Amino acid sequence: MTDSTPTPTDPIDGSLLLQARDARGVYTLTLNTPRSFNVLSEAMLTALQAALDTVAADPQARLVVIAASGRAFCAGHDLKQMRATPELGYYQRLFAQCSRLMLAIRKLEVPVIARVQGLATAAGCQLVAQCDLAVASDNASFGVNGIDVGLFCATPGVALSRNILPKQAMEMLLTGDFISAAEARARGLVNRVVAPDALDAEVAALADRILAKPREALAMGKALFYRQLETGIESAYQLAGQTMACNMVHEVAQEGVQAFVDKRPPAWRA
Repeated sequence: MTDSTPTPTDPIDGSLLLQARDARGVYTLTLNTPRSFNVLSEAMLTALQAALDTVAADPQARLVVIAASGRAFCAGHDLKQMRATPELGYYQRLFAQCSRLMLAIRKLEVPVIARVQGLATAAGCQLVAQCDLAVASDNASFGVNGIDVGLFCATPGVALSRNILPKQAMEMLLTGDFISAAEARARGLVNRVVAPDALDAEVAALADRILAKPREALAMGKALFYRQLETGIESAYQLAGQTMACNMVHEVAQEGVQAFVDKRPPAWRA
């Protein structure tokens, strides 16, 4: 969360978010307002939502990487923009917009990886926590420090508390203290931590591992994974059993099992 003002060197609306799609269906979405620490302004939230909607509508999409330019990954909401309209209705709309974005990440059929090269704070830390996977540079840091300006990071806490233990999340929320990339990995907020010059290679290696698996099975699995987390154990097993049954009759599993029996690699389409 930052009280930053975009400078003339920051991109204007058309390039707030850099977007690329490779031939394999991997989308890279890069937050591109480095001088304002890639804050989640209204315009940035709108751009990210539109990009994720594009991914959701692309049946050939396989994976999303959310990255950022500059020294910070994302410093959360823009306090100056928020302060300019001190009205309850405005704040309700703003936080609802951000929540829709976070839920869009969860609802995507394809995995989403956060590539974290620097500071991730408040809603920026929420963005990392909401992604399915995260790879961080060893000089990255993470915090939910809204409390430092009297604003408890309630919505970031939703995602954070679904990544790390409750008492660890509560300590971060109550104190505003930051944790290192190594601590974030130990607590379960990120999957991998590497040197800055190895970050792209590590993200690519993780993406390659995922892309080697069939899209259909990954989509079923991602949807089930989050659904079962929010239900009791009996319902979770019912949902999981139904998902596995549907997965098993799908052609990708039939081919995979036959390939195992035949002792050959599965012939999944790209």
